[in-house]
Amino acid sequence: MKKIIIVRHAKSSWEEQVDDHSRDLTARGLRDVELVSLEFKKLQEIPDLVISSTAKRAKMTADIFKQNLNLSPICLNKDLYDFSGDSLVDTIKQVNMNIDKLMVFGHNHALTNFVNSYGDIYIDNVPTSGLVIIDFQIESWEYIKIGQTVKIIFPRDLR
Repeated sequence: MKKIIIVRHAKSSWEEQVDDHSRDLTARGLRDVELVSLEFKKLQEIPDLVISSTAKRAKMTADIFKQNLNLSPICLNKDLYDFSGDSLVDTIKQVNMNIDKLMVFGHNHALTNFVNSYGDIYIDNVPTSGLVIIDFQIESWEYIKIGQTVKIIFPRDLR
């Protein structure tokens, strides 16, 4: 059995005059990711591998989870700077079969498309800092198919 933990980056700022890849998190984004990461910590679901988009907002979100959960180093993957979901799925399919719990930090619409294509609960939109866990009855990530959505943690439910 495989488990994926999908996390959308926290709310980012549009106020700075920087390219999209370099945007920082807002104060609300920092608060929300703190709430979600601490709620997730209660589940004691430590991932075997953590992969993040190279975008600053995704890396910052992953770093907060890393600090709060004492996670191993985060692998950065430029292919997760993906908004359609094609590169996200390709990246997941390439994960070593020895990895049972995978955590991925990325972007919408890729993440919402993924959880609706591979989970069994429809989610209109994975919000910023939103986390979705899906279990799969597979032996290898390359054979990913529809799984069971087992947990949803959204910041609005924790405020």
